[in-house]
Amino acid sequence: MNTPMLKSFKSILTPIIAVLLGIIVGTIIMIISGYDALAAFTALWNGAFGDSYYLGEVIRQFTPYILAGLAVAFAFRVGLFNIGVEGQFLVGWLAAVWVGVAFDLPKIIHLPLAIIAAMVAGALWAFIPGFLKARFRVHEVIVTIMMNYVALHVSNYFIKNIITDNKDKTDMIKESATLRSPWLESLTDYSRLHWGIILAILSCFVMWFLLERTTRGFELRSVGFNQHAAHYAGMNVNKNIILSMVIAGAFAGLAGSMEGLGTFGYATVKGGFTGVGFDGIAVALLGGNTSIGVFFSAILFGALKVGALNMPLEAGVPNELVDIIIALIVFFVASSYIIRIFLDRFSKKEVK
Repeated sequence: MNTPMLKSFKSILTPIIAVLLGIIVGTIIMIISGYDALAAFTALWNGAFGDSYYLGEVIRQFTPYILAGLAVAFAFRVGLFNIGVEGQFLVGWLAAVWVGVAFDLPKIIHLPLAIIAAMVAGALWAFIPGFLKARFRVHEVIVTIMMNYVALHVSNYFIKNIITDNKDKTDMIKESATLRSPWLESLTDYSRLHWGIILAILSCFVMWFLLERTTRGFELRSVGFNQHAAHYAGMNVNKNIILSMVIAGAFAGLAGSMEGLGTFGYATVKGGFTGVGFDGIAVALLGGNTSIGVFFSAILFGALKVGALNMPLEAGVPNELVDIIIALIVFFVASSYIIRIFLDRFSKKEVK
């Protein structure tokens, strides 16, 4: 096997091994805790793929995960760590619902307008850390973490004092702004599956095409590899840093619109983070920061999250154990260099 093929094979095999190790260690924890691991995983599978309703919920769950993962992965490909996806997700959700509630327009105008509003809101929220990074070299991790809390409290203020009259929940969006589909719902025994999955798949293609098939994408990746070399080659490093954060924020804002226009159809005052943005970090890491990797990683996380809800009912196993398995998977992905060392030694033995 030649070197490029071997490298590609290892990049695919590493996250698979990380998932298997996470499941194995999670199984050991279940057994030590006195639970029936086989019954737990059977319940997990049944809760994710046991019938059409659960399948619809899995697809609905991993739709925003795809977009949140893209938001992390895109920035990472340009050498930035976008921890602020949760905040960008929240302002995107708010903007989409605001447009969906405030205007009464034909669907062909209203729905795209609400989606664009969400993307613009997420992009603007990500522009701030991008600008601070480019202009003053302020570390994006610190700024994006703080922006998450600002987004949470600003969103709550807008919902309670501007969109509504001191209420904890907005009105339902107009029918002309919804992503919901009675046809898709009927196919999946009236789950909350909506048309957002199409947008998520298209977004994977957009990220791949932009980074791999355009001049601008080449510049963005070059900045991610080496900022000094990119600057020496005549590329505008600061502009590309800001642009990458803006595009990442647009993906995160679009993820928020999936919840505001599809799953729920409204926005509420939140006591804490939704977790979608933070799960997006794990999705991106497991997916190797590639669009196709993020897609399959999001499917896994969506299935685990939805299937876990069935574990206490069918097997008497707390669904928090799935969070432990997810944490273990992320741990093994983060320490993937150990897996790569093992694969390198194994491949050398095979060559001999």
